[in-house]
Amino acid sequence: HLELRRWGLVPFWAKDPKIGNRLINARAEGVEQKPSFRTAFRRHRCLVPADGFYEWAPANGFSGSAPAGRRKQPFYIRRSDAQVFAMAGLYETWHAGQADEIASFTILTTDANALLQKIHARMPVILDARSWKPWLDPKTPASELQPLLVPADPAGFEAVPVTTLVNSPAVDEPRCREPIRDSIER
Repeated sequence: HLELRRWGLVPFWAKDPKIGNRLINARAEGVEQKPSFRTAFRRHRCLVPADGFYEWAPANGFSGSAPAGRRKQPFYIRRSDAQVFAMAGLYETWHAGQADEIASFTILTTDANALLQKIHARMPVILDARSWKPWLDPKTPASELQPLLVPADPAGFEAVPVTTLVNSPAVDEPRCREPIRDSIER
């Protein structure tokens, strides 16, 4: 089923929900051992549907850091055919003795594939449709899940440079995804 959740995992045991601000991503490497993620990895795996995601490249090219006064260049990474894809996620529900609960999630990340390496060192784990069932099945052993947590095949994806308007959370509009010049395709 589909449901809305707050981005930034708040573990069930957390004393303060603000911990979720630091847990928006979970590194696939070691996720099953990290206290913040291990229970969710065993019991609460989900798919996070998306039509794309953003990464920022340094302003002086695709390596090093941006020169003083120069902004990083945002890129919108999407499938070339504009189809929705699914990222590997974990979810939790936090109560901590309060009447209101917080339903939260995080996205798993892995090393960047050949396309994304030009922009950023990491990327979300993108699961192909054949992996959805084992990923979602709580009976699937961790030994069978780890091979799924690899960089996606770059074929069929593109990285589109977009306006720096996307740098502001207050701006949520279609032009944040519109190309400003040629894309990087794989």
